[in-house]
Amino acid sequence: MSSKYLKLSTAAAAVAISSAASAQELTEVTFGTHWVAQAEHGGYYQAVVDGTYEACGLDVTILPGGPQVNNSAQLIAGRIQFYMGGTLGPLSAVNEGVPMLIVAASFQKEPQILMTHPGAISSFDEISTLDQLIIGDEGFVTYFKFFEKANGWDPAKRVPYTFNPAPFIANARAAQQGYVTSEPFAVEQEGGFKPDVWVLADNGYTAYSTTIVGMRDYIEANPEVVKCFVDGSAIGWANFLYGDNAAALAKIKEDNPDMSDDKLAFSIETMKQYGIVDSGDALTMGIGAMTDARMEDFFTKMVDVGVLPADLDYKQAYTLDFANSGASLEVKAALGQ
Repeated sequence: MSSKYLKLSTAAAAVAISSAASAQELTEVTFGTHWVAQAEHGGYYQAVVDGTYEACGLDVTILPGGPQVNNSAQLIAGRIQFYMGGTLGPLSAVNEGVPMLIVAASFQKEPQILMTHPGAISSFDEISTLDQLIIGDEGFVTYFKFFEKANGWDPAKRVPYTFNPAPFIANARAAQQGYVTSEPFAVEQEGGFKPDVWVLADNGYTAYSTTIVGMRDYIEANPEVVKCFVDGSAIGWANFLYGDNAAALAKIKEDNPDMSDDKLAFSIETMKQYGIVDSGDALTMGIGAMTDARMEDFFTKMVDVGVLPADLDYKQAYTLDFANSGASLEVKAALGQ
């Protein structure tokens, strides 16, 4: 796939956007998320409500996920055009002959954490000394394998996570998985204490997260659509994090009436605090950035712990043709960031 689509001049891009907007011939695409609407999806909602996608020719529908929704299957079946994935999932799909393709990484850091009771341990290395590790099935066969080898986590101490914080709250010698933007808030609300947080991404787990994934055939046949969606999403994230996000938050609450204002505020502040979206390569290459070096590093780690086969052509699972255009940098600058 040629990278020429990323090298349009500013003037040409402006003409293209103006033409698309005036003609109102918008291309309809659907983006399936992996969970119910929340602040962690805010950049995409922002790009919908403020017209960023529309400006470059797209009519974007966000299809929320949830416990009974499999948007990954919808992508494979061709019913949606883009899916909110991770890094390991598309790598595993390619290994199974399913040609998924990551085109951008909205989260530079995997937000997955372990929580511990305040003062229970003094360093990440001491997690292995705890009595219980409350971790779900997906985590147990992915990042747990990495930390089992790197930090001595004991599979015998693992118990399944059931999305109920009560067992963790009751056990001061336990650690529980979670998202840095979510579970600490729930524990503080339900348990009355602020847990210590250990971010896996800050301790060697180098997966990208909240990636934009499509099927290879669609991406190769529709590069202008992909470019618009990737750049629009990056701009949306910059505006959501640093600008006026009121309309996006209202749309999130419309799609998920159970979402509260204080939970949304906590998630946004935490994303900023930990650099989940905007850190590392994203600071110079723009939100959504990816590199060959980072992908190789993660692949090598997963091979080393037996999660992926060494002969997998991992480069078939992603492309850098769209991710590093720097679309968000000018927006950030205008917002004083």
